[in-house]
Amino acid sequence: MERIILHSDLNCFYAAVEMLYNPEYRTVPIAVCGDIEERHGIILTKNALAKECNIKTGEAIWQAKQKCPNLICVKANFSLYLRYAMKVKKIYLDYTDYVESFGIDESWLDISDCHHLYPSAIELANTIKNRIKFELGLTVSIGISYNKVYSKLASDAAEVDSIYTIYKEEREQKVFPLSIRDLLFIGHSNAKKLKMYGIYTIGDLAMTSVSTLEHIFGKVGLTLHAFANGYETSLVAHHTTSGSLKSIGNSTTCPKDLTTLEEVKIIFTILSESVCARAREQGFYGKTVTISIRDHQLVTVTRQMQCEIPTDCTDIVVKHALCLFEKHYSFSNPIRSLGVRLSNFTKTAPTKQISFFDKKKDLTVKQLELAFDEIRNRFGHFKIQRGCVLQDADLNRLDPKSDHVIFPESYFK
Repeated sequence: MERIILHSDLNCFYAAVEMLYNPEYRTVPIAVCGDIEERHGIILTKNALAKECNIKTGEAIWQAKQKCPNLICVKANFSLYLRYAMKVKKIYLDYTDYVESFGIDESWLDISDCHHLYPSAIELANTIKNRIKFELGLTVSIGISYNKVYSKLASDAAEVDSIYTIYKEEREQKVFPLSIRDLLFIGHSNAKKLKMYGIYTIGDLAMTSVSTLEHIFGKVGLTLHAFANGYETSLVAHHTTSGSLKSIGNSTTCPKDLTTLEEVKIIFTILSESVCARAREQGFYGKTVTISIRDHQLVTVTRQMQCEIPTDCTDIVVKHALCLFEKHYSFSNPIRSLGVRLSNFTKTAPTKQISFFDKKKDLTVKQLELAFDEIRNRFGHFKIQRGCVLQDADLNRLDPKSDHVIFPESYFK
């Protein structure tokens, strides 16, 4: 039996929730932002009127206001958005137990075992869409296909509050003409590399030999070939496992563009402090450190490496982050934002923590980190800071732990 997979994408989710609570926002361009007071605030999402002004997700507030001087910027209220996301998920679970979140506003649903209860898969998708609209006041675009990758392509192609299908026999008509940038996990860097080989569309990618793609990307080439051809077969996770914590990360758009390694170290230290504090709260030790680098032209680079032993230590994470940065970035452009993520968790504590003080000191790294946590929990983040962070007054005002991101289970294992 061929699978039937839905991909749902809540339309302008953060902005839509804000408009529920503030009806006056419905007639003006608004954007939900990470921080509306500082330059490092960025556009997280926007409503349709702001989109008409060419406001883009990820750009700085000051850039957006140049395009749209009357843009209203609203500070993000993540606890409110999460509450609505859970309400939406409860609706999904009325129809299938196989619901896998992909971020806060997107989900896959496997309806293979229940669609026969309705005249068609489209009827079932319409039922779900209408319930979300009438019960919660939110609209959703839903894509229908036979695998996860194509169903996401379908929801991306769907208009607001509508449904779009990509069936197997429609592959060449609906999928192959699309840009390679539309395919899941092909970012700017991979797209640029593919274009060097004359591969511009998903169809071009699908028709390229596996050996050529392996030559370009290694084993990832096999995955991209499967994605393009609709051969992807990964399962939609059961709702009891799809939300399991697999990584903890923070990213920030910096108060100023970074041009020196010293500035990068400050931001990595601030981000790593937050990530490791949350890992300690959960009792996790991570083996994999991942960094993301976005330059002032919004080109993003992501790299990762393994730690020798699992860790929740800030200095060890910073050390690995800087190693990755120096190996993979040369300051060809100023840096707009940085991110740090810790993953591949274990609950088993390593046999020892490496001290970054003289061995004669009686404080271990673990004890020192816990002391940091205790002081900040009792008296506030800025009551204690590392010396390297205090070297730059423009950068040391960040407190990413108050605006953290906890990443759900990876799409690929």
